Amino acid sequence: MEEPVTREQIENASLESKIKAAKEVVKRTLLEKDIEKTVIGFTGGKDSTAAAWFVKKVCEEENLEKPDFMFIDHGQHFNEIEQYVKTLANDWGFELHTIRNEDIIDQAEEPGDTIEIEKLNEVNKKEAKRVNDDIQQVTWLMDTEVGNHLLKTVPMNQFIKDKDILAVINGVRWDEHESRGNEDFYSPRYDPDHTRIHPILQFTEKDIWELTWLHIVPDITGYGFEEIPKTPDQLPDQLSIEELPISPKYWEGFRSLGSEVSTEKSAEKPAWSQDLENTKEREGRAQNKDQKEIMNKLREMGYM
Repeated sequence: MEEPVTREQIENASLESKIKAAKEVVKRTLLEKDIEKTVIGFTGGKDSTAAAWFVKKVCEEENLEKPDFMFIDHGQHFNEIEQYVKTLANDWGFELHTIRNEDIIDQAEEPGDTIEIEKLNEVNKKEAKRVNDDIQQVTWLMDTEVGNHLLKTVPMNQFIKDKDILAVINGVRWDEHESRGNEDFYSPRYDPDHTRIHPILQFTEKDIWELTWLHIVPDITGYGFEEIPKTPDQLPDQLSIEELPISPKYWEGFRSLGSEVSTEKSAEKPAWSQDLENTKEREGRAQNKDQKEIMNKLREMGYM
């Protein structure tokens, strides 16, 4: 009998082995789950792009219908991200569902505006008090504990209930945040009941960029690279940034894409050219939810 593969062996495996594992996770999901009740939680970031690419490849290889994209619009995305999501979904043949918490967004005009709890609908009142029982106001910001829950998890859970979704494929990684360090490839969730599928858990940030430039970009554009470009002028003359399956914000120096109002560049060079192994990936995001205990609480309530 073969010895089971350990977590350490998975993390230290070659890029090709990690790619093979990711495809197996996706293949198993799409063959065992109802594809019409499966969605990809697509954010427009590098990780969700990688997860979506694995789904695309498996669907093409197995001659399967593609599941849909679920994009959560919290009202404060970079314009480039929203356009990237629409373009990639269209180009790759995925139907896009954009979901948002209208009750919050429609009552605020500018990021940072506050809304009295009593003005919210009953669902949002209940969910806000799950986070903080004494809360009196909600601030229209994704980057707070209650704001994140209401703007992202609440509309997602409602969509899952309304569409009777059984599986959500997400691009999360073990090394991205401490709260995800114990996550599984197939992770059951409750209220609403469904399974989270995590095909790229085993990839590091560096792995993701190598996957992107050495596999995804050549597959999508037809252009291969012996060395990863560090500036746009290192691209072939026939290839523009807009044609790449990479959000343009990464070229500007962002390594992690949060909200437009509270995310800053990590450096003045493309994300993949930065010191990925000795600096924090999410250090440009000013979010109190990145504290471990807060993130754990949010994830218990359904956060990705």
